[in-house]
Amino acid sequence: MGPHPDLFDECRVVRAGGELDLTTTPAFARELEDARHGTGRLFLIVDLRGVTFMDGSVLEPLRAAWEDCRERLGWVRVVHVRPGPGLVFRAGGVLERFPRYASAQDAWKGLPAKDVPAEGTAPGRAT
Repeated sequence: MGPHPDLFDECRVVRAGGELDLTTTPAFARELEDARHGTGRLFLIVDLRGVTFMDGSVLEPLRAAWEDCRERLGWVRVVHVRPGPGLVFRAGGVLERFPRYASAQDAWKGLPAKDVPAEGTAPGRAT
């Protein structure tokens, strides 16, 4: 995670790496809050490609970001390639809210990676 989100066009990008768990999620939540500063329509891409482990503690900050962006007529899209985030989203009942995107560019374009298996999964199996 960097000190400030990257910006392109009308979109903000928050990148996370390493482990996201009870000890690191508070910093991740602050990153998401910082990315949502200001007013007006907001598009937020959360790039989890560098995350090696993730538990359910990330769900609340992601839900809060999703609700805030939606209220502001925007969206949150999540980029991930490993199976862990998809499993956490499925267990948390938010898999439909956070479909998988393979890259920030695909997320910006609204092209989910539904037909491309996540890294480390068998072809034909959704994450």
